[in-house]
Amino acid sequence: KKVLQLDASNVEAIACMAANHFYSDQPELALRFYRRLLQMGVNNTELWCNLGLCCFYASQYDMTLSCLEKALSLASDDAMAEVWYNIGQVAIGIGDLGLAYQAFKISISVDANHAESYANLGVLELRKGHVDAARSNFHMVQQLAPHMFEPFFNGALLAYKLGDFQDAYELAQKALEAFPDHHDTHELLKQLRLHFTML
Repeated sequence: KKVLQLDASNVEAIACMAANHFYSDQPELALRFYRRLLQMGVNNTELWCNLGLCCFYASQYDMTLSCLEKALSLASDDAMAEVWYNIGQVAIGIGDLGLAYQAFKISISVDANHAESYANLGVLELRKGHVDAARSNFHMVQQLAPHMFEPFFNGALLAYKLGDFQDAYELAQKALEAFPDHHDTHELLKQLRLHFTML
């Protein structure tokens, strides 16, 4: 805000304000700042992608896909995977799991190291009943992004349901290393410890 008081046309400050509002669950306010960037002549993949996400979370569904389509048309190879990932997120939000699955697959085809797409694909594969594919995707994310707790927790939960309690325990421990306050992981570990004491 202070930078904008000194220079009302500072692109980075406007983008930071927009991101702050978006992550504070105020997508309508974020839209105002992103539209201001458009009016100033900024025209890039990231801006259109952020506009699309803001439109989606502000329930302006008619604008969401057109913004993401514009982001795709401007995207370089480096940004293409992220755009497809966001399309997948929007598809999950509207309940189109088929589109989400395809979007995450495309994201991975563009960037074979896109951890978030693998994580979501793992969950979608699990919903389809493809346990081995889900486990494989969770394992890939664990290697690509050891800082993410979700693939460790999801892998632990899957292992627990399959009766592989030792693997579940080890994965749950790794999930806690990444996110020590995750309630569900603590609950899973409590169940595992109870199971181990009964043996």
